This record gives sequence, C-alpha cells and structure tokens, in this order.
Amino acid sequence: MCGIFAYYGEKKNAPHLVIEGLKNLEYRGYDSWGIAYKNGGDIIVHKEVGKIGDINAKDLALGESSVAMAHSRWATHGGVTKANAHPHFSEHNEIVLIHNGIFENYQEIKKDLIKKGHKFLSQTDTEVLAHLIEQHSRKHSFEESVKMAVKEIEGRYAIVVMKKDEDKVIAARKGSPLIIGVGKEHGEYFIASDIPAFLAQTNKVIYLDDNQICVIGNKKINFYDNATNEEIKKRIIEIDWDVESAEKGEFAHFMIKEIMEQKDTLNRAINQDPKNIELVAKAIEEAESTYFVGCGTAGKVAMVGAYLFAKISKKQIHFVFGSEFQNYKDFINKKTLLVCISQSGETADTLEAMEIAKEKGAKIASIVNVENSSIARHSDIVIPIKAGPEKAVASTKATTSQLAILTLLAYACDGGVEIGKQLLIRTASQINDMLNPRYADHIKKIATKIKDIESMYIIGRGANFPIALEAAIKLQEVSYIHAEGFAGGELKHGPIALISKNTPVIALVANDDCRKEILSNAQEVKARGGYIIGVAPTNEEVFDFWIRVPDVGATSPIVNIIPVQILAYQLAVLRQNDPDKPRNLAKSVTVK
Repeated sequence: MCGIFAYYGEKKNAPHLVIEGLKNLEYRGYDSWGIAYKNGGDIIVHKEVGKIGDINAKDLALGESSVAMAHSRWATHGGVTKANAHPHFSEHNEIVLIHNGIFENYQEIKKDLIKKGHKFLSQTDTEVLAHLIEQHSRKHSFEESVKMAVKEIEGRYAIVVMKKDEDKVIAARKGSPLIIGVGKEHGEYFIASDIPAFLAQTNKVIYLDDNQICVIGNKKINFYDNATNEEIKKRIIEIDWDVESAEKGEFAHFMIKEIMEQKDTLNRAINQDPKNIELVAKAIEEAESTYFVGCGTAGKVAMVGAYLFAKISKKQIHFVFGSEFQNYKDFINKKTLLVCISQSGETADTLEAMEIAKEKGAKIASIVNVENSSIARHSDIVIPIKAGPEKAVASTKATTSQLAILTLLAYACDGGVEIGKQLLIRTASQINDMLNPRYADHIKKIATKIKDIESMYIIGRGANFPIALEAAIKLQEVSYIHAEGFAGGELKHGPIALISKNTPVIALVANDDCRKEILSNAQEVKARGGYIIGVAPTNEEVFDFWIRVPDVGATSPIVNIIPVQILAYQLAVLRQNDPDKPRNLAKSVTVK
C-alpha cells in the first residue's frame, strides 16, 4: 500500500522525476499524494487529495532541485485530507519524512512529545516520527537521530527522511519494502517502494533488508545494520524486467493487458528450472505437515492447492489465510513446511505467518512473482512464477501462474511431474483460443445484460469451489457488484434463500467427478428463478448463457477463472469504474 519514490543526484529536475515515478506506482492504491524537495536553504512541500495521474508537473510551477521525494498515501491514521497527506514536517520544519507502514506505539510517543512542547498538525503516526527525529537531532547528528528514532518505534515501516541543512537522504525499513535504484550517472540514486517507479531510469537495484538503514550523500551510499550500528556491504542486482512489460501498450487498461498475457506467462511458469519444483516437492514429502498460506487471491490459490494435492498426489495439505495463521502456531514445529504464496512478496500477514513459523523452526518455501521480495529473501526455497510486472490491483496472470506451479508440485509429489508439465503445456496452448477479441465480445454480451444488477453468485465444487471464491473477489474488486462464491453442495443449506427471479449465478463446471453434482446445483438455482451463466467445456440445457472453456482435466481451475477475469473487466468498464485502480484497494498490502 502507498507509494514511495525519492531521487538524489545531479539532475535539476528531481521534482518532476519523482512525480512521474509516483505515477508509475498508482496501482499500489492511494487517496492523496505529496512531494518535498530541496530549494536553496529551504524544503518545499506540495500536497494534494486525489489522484496524481492527470497532474502535469509543469503546471505545479515546481522549482529546480537535485533532491526530492514523493509519496502516495492510503489512509490508515486520520482521514483523507491535505494535512494528513505526506510528506510530514517536524516541529520546526527541519525534518521532512515520508512513510509506508504503521507505527503501533505512536500514541505514547506522541504524548511524550506533547509534554515536551511539540504541536502536531495531522492525525497521522508518520508526523510523530518526524518530530521524534527532530527531538533527537537537538543533541545528535542527523544520522544518529534517525537510527535512534526508528529503534523506538514498533511496527512495520519504510521511511525516507531529509533534513533542511543536510545534503543527505536517509532511508530505513522494517517489514515494508524499500528498494534502491542505482542510476547510470555517478552518485545518482533512486529510492522506491517498488521497482516500476524507476524502471525507465535503471534496472540495477539494491534491496534494503529489515532493520537496515542507507545514507545517501556526497555522491555515495552507505548501508548500516541498525541493530549493531555496523556498516554493511550490499550487492547490486540487475533485474530482467523491461519498461515495455510495465506499460499498457495498445491496451486501454493494465488489467486486460495482463489477462491477455496469460498464455505466455503460463509457459514461463511451467518452463523454469525444474530444480525449484523438485526441491519444494521433496520438502513436502519430508515434512510431517505442510501449510499453504496466502492472503486474498493468493489465499484462494493456496486453497486450490490443497484440493489439487488431495486429488493428484493423495496428500493432506493444510490451508490457512495469512491473517489467521497465528491460531495454528501450536501445531508448528521443526518438521513443518510452510509454503507462502504471494504476488508482491511483501504481504504483511503472510510475512507475519513466516515469522511465526521461523520461530518454531519450520522450513519455509515460497511461490512469488517478485524474486527478491521480502518473502523470497526470507524463504529456504523459492519458486518464482516469472509473470513479469503485474500492475492492475486485481491479480490475473500471477494467479494462473501460481495455480500452474501448484499443479506441477502436486504431480511432482506423485512422481509424475512430466505428466503435469505436458498437461499444463496443452492447457496454455488451448487458452490461446480464449484470449482474443471475439471471446471477449461474447462475454461482453452477458456483461451488458447484468451490469446493473445488485448481487450475483458463483458456485463450484472440488478444486473449482475456491475458484468460485476467487471469482467473487474479481467481481467485487473491479465491478463493485456484490458477489459471493459458494460450494455447490452448500447452496441448500442457506444461500439458496438469496435466489430470486433473474439472479445471475455463474456455475463453474469441469469434466470431472463433480460435473453431475454441480449441474444439479445449477438446476436447483434455475428452479427458483436464477439466471445460469455456465462456464464449461460443453453447453448444457440448464445454462441460460454459455461461456465455453477447454476440457483440460485437472487444470480446470486455470481455464475457469479466465472468463470471470474478463467478465469482471467488462463489467468495470461498462459501469465506468477504473479496473486498474479500484477504490479502497491496494496492490501490495503491506499493513496488517
């Protein structure tokens, strides 16, 4: 959540650079934004409520500067106001700071600072840290003040700080991502919460780890371990993302671009180093118990994984949402394997589950899109899904790639990894027929018919039950239509009371041993007036509208979610919503 972007170098257009970089982070979710830059002996701050996307930096009449930072805020402490937007000044406007995360003990620190005469202009936890740094700076250097202040705060954070009379930028992190981009010019550095902010400038990065601080000044950068105060060396990594992959190109929105990329992204997920799959499969075989953990869409993927393992390799896998994992901590030990699934690799609740598991001595594997993310770096084994940048908030291509990896793992644990690979290759080739304008136009017909409804439901059985839950998430996220997913067999235990004349119900059907039962459930809905939208390999009498999908056996969860992704997109556009940046949501959920 939120976006951070800062620049230190010799370019005089730093204010314009950070605004443009911040626009590249809009997908992270935010409701206000602001910028701070050095101008002579002063620090100039400009803040606004609303979106930055349509802002022309030239219209802001910003001065020249070679040091600047910008922030997009997703409100946590305090409402959506200019006063609560970042950057935040300290008491005497000496310190200016931007921040992602939450300070859990900010209130007690704030009370102490008020007793010392500090006056606060916002309701945020962030302003408290700016004041705390200034308080320490009365007796200590700028660097020491930052180091002392972050040791006092509790919670997850990523911060960037400037001081009026210092030619330095200081950054620190704990539990919230912060990445340094190394510019092409000597002494030029970028600081961001995600790589796309500076991808047009450089593909050379340094990852700041937890409890580390970096100090940029005098054309050099130094890193410190904040626990020991010792200077540390960091390596520069070249990433293989390119600018084009992070742009919309010919598409109207990132969401539809990323949906249409799924044949290629599936193939990349399948055709990676087989050692990654073998290592995790071996760890599952050796573990006494295995937990698949994720949040949101990744949580639904983890739930599908439990079904796949039960069916394909006859193994019991426990599924838990990251936010609920603490309730299972008494069952975790050195013989436990935790498999964490995440697109961003920075999901706060999943990271917390990892911390709990590590304390118990468990082994950690991860399935992530961002290979050098916090989750990846803290894992014993990593399977990268290689989907490339996913900028729409609603995950699509990362979802199907994660499903592909779990399918490979399930087959690998049954000794048939090559069988699984060939099945997935055939699936990828067959979904190509779904990823075209003609198929999307067919789905648009049903989207046009139901665009004004208030509620809709999705039913599935077996591995397609969690896909029904994921389908509901997609529809909720971008169309803002009330959508719920159910296990088909649970309809008559309550939810069928919600069905009235012409209520849209999507039935996810696969040519498997659940086929007859899910069609029977669809018939139960139709008998009560429901309008059945069938997602299935064959047209059935019960369907009022049929969306064809290929008959792919165990990989039906992959093909069945794609038409719902397209439907959600079409509904969002017809309802004049922004499918890339839905309200109240963020791409990377880095707060609990």
